[in-house]
Amino acid sequence: MRLGLNLGYWGAGNDASNLELAKQADTLGYSVVWAAEAYGSDAPTVLAWVAAQTSRIDVGSAVLQIPARTPAATAMTAATLDSLSGGRFRLGLGVSGPQVSEGWHGVRFASPIGRTREYVDIVRMALRRERVRYDGTHFQLPLPEGPGKALALTVHPVRESIPTYLAAIGPRNLELTGEIADGWLPVFFSPEHAAEQLAHVRAGAEKAGRTLDGFDIAPTVPLVTGPDWRACADAVRGYAALYLGGMGSKEKNFYNQLAGRMGFAAEAAEVQGHYLAKDYAAAMAAVPLEFIDATSLLGPKERIAERMTAFAEAGVTTLTVASYLPDPDSAGAALRTAVDALELAGVA
Repeated sequence: MRLGLNLGYWGAGNDASNLELAKQADTLGYSVVWAAEAYGSDAPTVLAWVAAQTSRIDVGSAVLQIPARTPAATAMTAATLDSLSGGRFRLGLGVSGPQVSEGWHGVRFASPIGRTREYVDIVRMALRRERVRYDGTHFQLPLPEGPGKALALTVHPVRESIPTYLAAIGPRNLELTGEIADGWLPVFFSPEHAAEQLAHVRAGAEKAGRTLDGFDIAPTVPLVTGPDWRACADAVRGYAALYLGGMGSKEKNFYNQLAGRMGFAAEAAEVQGHYLAKDYAAAMAAVPLEFIDATSLLGPKERIAERMTAFAEAGVTTLTVASYLPDPDSAGAALRTAVDALELAGVA
């Protein structure tokens, strides 16, 4: 199992410290640093900035939003980042959610499975530098009965194949991930609750006639170090409440539904009720301690090492940490603690 670092969203006032964390992760031997996007900063600009100031660590999108770009635009971005970074780019993709897709990008959140499949097909076709001709349900290139012509990418990526990851939560999307992707970017991944999810991923791989050998399972988990793991959990409550309560509508919150499948349906509903009523303190307090602990790395080095062993035994191959400590020095120390814990666990 390798370590990764997730910087989250850029532009939250901690940009300088995030860049220093990325540099430190590079020095410490972390395998990849990821950047996210929603409706603020975009991931590719951040990744280009990080790649320019690091030397070994991979840079990855977790994720590029599928409704935000045409497949051709994503292929151009991936090829450019791979070239500029010297072959260090990983392409993480996700469909986002209905509110962002339709409200921000103006793209209907319809047939996400079919759109994703065709999208990845076209991106890979372009990255192979083939002339892009595609007659799909959701994408047609060139457009019929018009002046468009089939074009090929002019940029040469460093590698023949850029690793492609999907962010997936629901059963059908998990199967698609196992079928067509090189890796999976889970959120709220718990070793004790992951068997059903992994079964769907494995079923998709078997459908494509392959196994999960070489397939990268790369969850992002909050990391908070300190002597008292219960006190550490409090630093994660705001993040958990936001996703369980505020990401999406009451009817369509994929993270809330995931928590329900993990056995926390009543608690997740309570969190969502408080959050939608704008009682954020109550929403944070309602997040179960057991849920936070199951999906995070909390406490001293020895406890974190135990949890790392559980993640590795569950099949995780890249354990990506996201620091929830308040200052750069503490966050940097936590990255070093994670390295020490991984060595103590003996699963590197």
